[in-house]
Amino acid sequence: MKSTGITRQIDSAGRIVLPKELRKMLDLKENTDYLEIFTQEDCIILRKYSPACVFCDSIENVIEFNGKKVCRDCAEEIFDKSKQFK
Repeated sequence: MKSTGITRQIDSAGRIVLPKELRKMLDLKENTDYLEIFTQEDCIILRKYSPACVFCDSIENVIEFNGKKVCRDCAEEIFDKSKQFK
C-alpha cells in the first residue's frame, strides 16, 4: 500500500471528501462511479467498483444477463455444458 500523504477529517455525518487529484487519478466520475469499501485489520480500503462475474469474480469481459454479471469465459462454459442437455 502506498501513502499519498493526504489527510482528511471525518465530518459529523461520517463523511470524508476524496481530493480532486485522487478522483482524477482513479478516473472517478461524480454521480456515476461507485467505490467498494473493504476492511483489513485496522485499515479501510476503497476501490473503484467494477462489476464482477457472479461465478468466478473476474472483472474482464463482463456482460449482464437477466440481471446477473457473467464473464465471457463462464458464459461459454455454461453454453458448452448446456449442449449436454439436448
